[in-house]
Amino acid sequence: MPEHRIRTFLMFQGGAEEAIQHYTALLPDARIEHIERYGPDGPGAAGSVHRATFTLLGQAFECIDSPISHDFGFTPAISLFVDCADEPEFDQLHRGLVDGGQELMPPDDYGFSRRFVWLVDRHGVSWQINLPHEAGPGTTG
Repeated sequence: MPEHRIRTFLMFQGGAEEAIQHYTALLPDARIEHIERYGPDGPGAAGSVHRATFTLLGQAFECIDSPISHDFGFTPAISLFVDCADEPEFDQLHRGLVDGGQELMPPDDYGFSRRFVWLVDRHGVSWQINLPHEAGPGTTG
């Protein structure tokens, strides 16, 4: 019997490999596990991601480049939530993800944490980056 697991599955309309390379470069304990590409006979564009598995902060993800064009994309209703250990980690992750993206809530102290930002990155994925009140030394606030 197969192992039952639940993972986040991201469906891109092109650019899946660029996105996972971006994410694995920014986050610790991150790596690309496997990339399977479409061949010349499709159904997706040759060389695009048929299925990829990757890990961010020890959490498993899967993604594809959809071979079917569709009118929907990612929505901020579901986002990736990251608790940072300190201010430098928060700043580095914020800078790396907001580049080419859009802030939905700019970095600030909203009362529930020391610093928080909600953004959509250049790949269309929504992120909530949090610096909890109990974050380690070197934080400000």
